[in-house]
Amino acid sequence: MPIRNLSKIFTPTSIAIIGASNRAGSVGQRVLQNLIEGQFQGELYPVNAKHSELAGHRCFPSLSELPLATGAVVDLAVICTPAATVAEVVRQCGEAGILGVVILSAGFREIGLDGERIEAEIRTSAKRFEGMRILGPNSLGLMSPYHGLNASFAADGVTPGRVAFISQSGALCASVLDWAAKEGIGFSHFVSVGNMLDIGVADLIDYFASDRWTDSIILYVESISHARQFMSAARAFTRSKPIIVYKAGRFDASEKAAATHTGAMIGLDNAYEAALTRAGAVRVWELADLFDCAELLAGQEAPAGPRLAIVTNAGGPGVMATDALLQRKGTLAELSDASIQKLDGLLPEAWSHGNPIDVLSDADADRFGEAVAIALADKNVDGVLVILSPQIWTQPLETADAVIKAANRSRKPVLTAWMGGTRVQAGIEHFSQAGVPSYATPEKAVASFMYLVQYARNRSMLYETPRSVPLGFRIDRDRLRTIFRESVTVQNGHRDGNEILSESDSKALLEAYDIPVCPTVVAGTKEAAMEIAQLIGYPVVMKICSPSIVHKSDVGGVALNLIDRDSVARAFDSIVAKAKQKRPDAVIDGVTVQPMTVAPWGRELFVGAKRGPVFGSVLMVGLGGTATELLWDRTFELPPLSERLARRMLESLRAWPLLGAYRGRDPVDLDQLVEVLMRISYLVADAPEILELDINPLLATPTEVVALDARIVLQRAAVLNPPAPYSHLAICPYPTQFTHESQLGDGTPVLMRVIQPEDEPMWCELISGCSMESIQMRFRYMFRNTTHEMASRFCFNDYDREIAIVAEVNENGRKAIAGVGRLVADVDHQEVEFAVLVGDAWQGRGLGSELMDYCLKISEQWRVQKIVAEIAPQNRRMLEMFSHRGFTLNRSIAADVVVATKRL
Repeated sequence: MPIRNLSKIFTPTSIAIIGASNRAGSVGQRVLQNLIEGQFQGELYPVNAKHSELAGHRCFPSLSELPLATGAVVDLAVICTPAATVAEVVRQCGEAGILGVVILSAGFREIGLDGERIEAEIRTSAKRFEGMRILGPNSLGLMSPYHGLNASFAADGVTPGRVAFISQSGALCASVLDWAAKEGIGFSHFVSVGNMLDIGVADLIDYFASDRWTDSIILYVESISHARQFMSAARAFTRSKPIIVYKAGRFDASEKAAATHTGAMIGLDNAYEAALTRAGAVRVWELADLFDCAELLAGQEAPAGPRLAIVTNAGGPGVMATDALLQRKGTLAELSDASIQKLDGLLPEAWSHGNPIDVLSDADADRFGEAVAIALADKNVDGVLVILSPQIWTQPLETADAVIKAANRSRKPVLTAWMGGTRVQAGIEHFSQAGVPSYATPEKAVASFMYLVQYARNRSMLYETPRSVPLGFRIDRDRLRTIFRESVTVQNGHRDGNEILSESDSKALLEAYDIPVCPTVVAGTKEAAMEIAQLIGYPVVMKICSPSIVHKSDVGGVALNLIDRDSVARAFDSIVAKAKQKRPDAVIDGVTVQPMTVAPWGRELFVGAKRGPVFGSVLMVGLGGTATELLWDRTFELPPLSERLARRMLESLRAWPLLGAYRGRDPVDLDQLVEVLMRISYLVADAPEILELDINPLLATPTEVVALDARIVLQRAAVLNPPAPYSHLAICPYPTQFTHESQLGDGTPVLMRVIQPEDEPMWCELISGCSMESIQMRFRYMFRNTTHEMASRFCFNDYDREIAIVAEVNENGRKAIAGVGRLVADVDHQEVEFAVLVGDAWQGRGLGSELMDYCLKISEQWRVQKIVAEIAPQNRRMLEMFSHRGFTLNRSIAADVVVATKRL
């Protein structure tokens, strides 16, 4: 579905240039010149009361005096006037019926409070006119070369290409345009978003998703607003096309000491990294990589994995490529025995007999080509890098053609590095013509291959079907809220806007989500500590209890393996005295006492969460214990976690091998560890009140996973006035609120709930049990077998945009899906498409009506304005259902479809 009124901006048929001028160097003069030189085919209306003619076009004193036919309006207004005038000009545009506005003027929020006030006035003016869309202000403008549109004041235009470029920096746009003109790089669209008063990055991603000229998007971003919309748009786009992102401002100099380890360890850039990965985007670290990466990802098949084979005629470059690959965490492919035998028959005795495949310096084109073909055919190889170093016998052009021939016979990516100058240039040009990427150095080629691997990994998560983990756990939300309320009423003299919970209260929150904890009791006096230790049983651990002290070990605040009353008494005096000496400012509540956990086979992990300003809550997992901040082995993810996401976090740690069996140690209970991580993510997702959370260490053993220490920081304001559910998350979690128990007319119980990725097997069973006629009526095309990609498309939904309600039934003791009703909203949530499928065995029992009525109820909760459905003309039963519910049936659009619509 098209993005509301963005076509007025990107494909206008008429443009008014407000503030057009003939003054050399002015914005108004440059915009008019660019529109004319860009050969815009529509009507141009310069608007400036000081001129009657500009650049051969009649100039008009105001918008109200444009010579438009009755009922006609201008599509796009480009505003070039001073900032102080813009709000009034926007009002005039709205009164003239102009719904597309580009504001090039500067002098808004970027200059301070006066500019913010003007932006507020513009926003107020625009709200009066429904459907008005604004790009900018403080924008360089936009270009759409396939439409002859250059509505910018840039010094350079662009040639048509297949990459859409979106930038938050106008200055960078100018540099990129100059560089692109020199390199001959083209664009489908080129957009400077400016201050994003209205149109943001997410809007543009959604618009370009349906643009036939755009194969990929390059995004230069300094900050992201409306994170939820960005994540939805990016995840939808990257299912089929790549997004390449350069994020400026990696280091936040303003990061201050926080109340937890996590608060200090999760920076803003970590949140961006987690979000971009979860969105399926590829992040590059050098501006020079942007365009190479965009062309590569749009033109090459994504590899199945990181295993690279290297074919070279020189040992040195092969070693260089291997070093670069291993440094970037790639894998040097291990060639199969069959491939080695084939290469033995092809190559001289002195070849390397392994990977890299050194075909030797005297290799001709045929030897190169056949070696590449063997490598590509190897099941252990995910991609091939071919390196040519010009020798006396080398044939750069002929070898390039041989490599191209081999590459064309395989779906695996082939990258090349033709090293040298004029001797290899002809071969490089042949690669360019054939769409085979070529690089000046092996390191550059390896970097590009790893970007391909990154894209494949990130994209696979969008289609991943998690292994079913039977959580089904009790969530004591009432207990959660009770702890929150009690925490903000405590008056110990050290509570402020953020409530730092005690270790025992923090663990109580974890227990509410069935996260195993080591029981902890607070002792305010030495005598109390001795009594508690006696009750718990020796040995015990004692730790300082203070909301002000994050790193207990740093102040001597931890005593281990206390075996009797005397050792507890001595430890109490020592811990309190050391804490007061090293932190005289700290409020000391006493100590905590807990059982001493002896686990020689255990591994200590660190799990944390922090609510940030852009993407909301972010989770972190890393190697735990006292050295966690020194080793810096950690990974980040956005909640909520699926089983696969939790495993992926663990797998990405350098410490991952330590969780398995090694040196006689049994592996940890990985399933239980994954489940605990998922439970923690549910806690964070359910509780926007949580600002920071630490669990360090989380002890994982072969038999159990238990939180030995925990610290949680709450936001007082959020506890007293809880925000909307899940508003603190960048990704909408599974909508449990749409779970509903019902029954059919014959009494058969049915569970109505939202589909989830784990439903893929049951969804496939539903489809396999449908007749060809049922499939044709639902999908409007015939197919016999489902694929994983097809099934995951229907089972893995962005719940902000699409909801499928499954009717789950019990058939002979096993669960099954009897039918599915699906709602797909447009990105503006103005309109929703509805479709329903009922399995053949369940037809005629009222299930279709049940699904339709429930989906209509959800549509009302979504506050959409219109519901649309397409029905086969021969499906009389379904047509009657729509008609009975007040839908209007339109049979005139096409012979093979009836369109049903209903306004809410």
